[in-house]
Amino acid sequence: MTTTDIRVAFDRARQRRRSGLFRRFLRHPGGFIPLAIFVLIVLVGVFAPLLAPMDPNFVDLAAAKAPPSAAHLLGADSTGRDILSRLIFGTRITIWGALITIVAAVVIGVPAGVAAGYFRGPFDRIAMWVSDALQSIPGMIILLVVAAGSRNNFELLMVTVGVFMVPGYFRIARSQTLTVREEPYIDAARVSGLSDARIISRHVVTAVYPPVIIQTALTAGMAMGMQAGLQFLGIGDSNVPSWGAMMLEGFRLMLTYPLTLLWPSVALGLTIAVLAIMGSTLAELAQVRTPRLRRRRGAPLEEAAAPATGTVRHTAEGAALRVENLRVSHATPSGVVEVVHGVTLDIAPGEVVGIVGESGSGKSQTVFSVLDLLPPSGASTADAIRIAGHDVTHASPKQRQALLGRELGYVPQEPMSNLDPSYTIGHQLVEPLRRVHGMSAADAKARAREVLLRVGLADPDRVMRSYPHQVSGGMAQRVLIAGAISGRPSILVADEPTTALDVTVQAEVLELLRELQQEYGMALLIVTHNFGVVADICDRVIVMRGGEIVEQGDVDPLFAEPRQPYTRELIAASLDDALGRAELDALGPAELDALGPAELDALGRAGRDAAEPAEPDAAPATDTTEVRA
Repeated sequence: MTTTDIRVAFDRARQRRRSGLFRRFLRHPGGFIPLAIFVLIVLVGVFAPLLAPMDPNFVDLAAAKAPPSAAHLLGADSTGRDILSRLIFGTRITIWGALITIVAAVVIGVPAGVAAGYFRGPFDRIAMWVSDALQSIPGMIILLVVAAGSRNNFELLMVTVGVFMVPGYFRIARSQTLTVREEPYIDAARVSGLSDARIISRHVVTAVYPPVIIQTALTAGMAMGMQAGLQFLGIGDSNVPSWGAMMLEGFRLMLTYPLTLLWPSVALGLTIAVLAIMGSTLAELAQVRTPRLRRRRGAPLEEAAAPATGTVRHTAEGAALRVENLRVSHATPSGVVEVVHGVTLDIAPGEVVGIVGESGSGKSQTVFSVLDLLPPSGASTADAIRIAGHDVTHASPKQRQALLGRELGYVPQEPMSNLDPSYTIGHQLVEPLRRVHGMSAADAKARAREVLLRVGLADPDRVMRSYPHQVSGGMAQRVLIAGAISGRPSILVADEPTTALDVTVQAEVLELLRELQQEYGMALLIVTHNFGVVADICDRVIVMRGGEIVEQGDVDPLFAEPRQPYTRELIAASLDDALGRAELDALGPAELDALGPAELDALGRAGRDAAEPAEPDAAPATDTTEVRA
């Protein structure tokens, strides 16, 4: 299985998990049967006045400790009150108390966890400290103090229980948000110009709610047990029928009349068991067992210093992009490490520039700092950063975000992982047009169809209805290009746009980028490790190594007379790959099959790649509109 197959399978499984979780839960015996029992219990509580045969507080001393009979189906307690009536009304109190607890815990814990995981920084540290403090406080002592101070106010007691349940929701929401925040499609949404609030509501929440639902099923059972425990201790109004109060009386009469203890214990145990089975089933169905690929960027470490805030100023500079003395560093456990050292570059309007270098040369970090996509561990400084006439050197992240999707477009690598598997392609193209560019729904849809047609997808309506896992890798890359140009940006940044594609689709994508650049008059910045891509499309090339620019110039002179040995090595490697591919193209099928490992190695790395079968998800040029079922 190739890495592309793994990513597609993972996205397909995750999309199924999010969109069909409840449907699969209903089909599962461990879901439908417990859910039906729990719904029945809830209905009993809701319609308690209609179902109870008599007033739960009606005292009939003549029926004290009466055994089950026609008058008292489950018997009567020590004062002659009907056990069945009190059990039914106790269901209402138990469900109501659990609901109060859950609402308090969810309303506080989930938004705090999402905000801490998404924005990080001081709020995350403070929220983690508060969460740890809540877990270390002896809850029962606090509940006793609240009970004494509020005169056993039931609702306030259950809200207090909910507050102590907040850390569970907080940590789940924070953990899920941290994971989703690092997904490439979150970066793609941010670069398209969507606000943080919109990204959270549309992309983060869809990943957070499945574990929150699971946690809720378990928390409800815990809340019911806690409520019964408080009532068993005598905390609460003795005139209100509840399972805990019934268990307290039954405990006192356990040796002489055990039925009083039996019925509330069975009711409480059955309800908690049903909730536990539901939670376990949800957890099982929500799991995705498909292997996950390593992230392109490392996990966040420590929060780095935030850039200084300021205003966006219009300048008279004519460059589409101007960066002066850019430095990028990352916080690591061993200290701060600088990965880009004083880079300065200019891109003129309508110019095509390639940044080339081996892995770790700093080319991607340079681009991420311009796009404001550095991970939380990263920080950048520069003497000047100007984007399409806007000085954003000291602009706040919000002010820089205002240019994304309008002046600055972005085409990321790994097309499959840069589309959210939870939403259709049409939704992901239309949403930025509506939210960022203020288009109506009809205009945004028409614009999305237009750009899909322009990038060579002949059936845009079908593509817009499809989910990312239903299209090929080449189609997904064209979709990303369509999204990047839909706002007609002044400069388009393409980060390794052909890495995940086969050779045929690579050539098509490069040709498409060149055509779009000329048609729209955009500046185009391509980040790549392949000099062949630079030769195909670029006007000028910038060579980076070790976080520094070692050589730059027009493509033809630099290819003819490279000054630096490192540049000559990169060019030679690209020429070896090209020669290997050309020799393979000249071979017939029989000759190709006869080649051994030594001969293939002699033809170069690209030759070996070309001899392998094409990726199953890479559609040929004549089949770019096919949508996989």
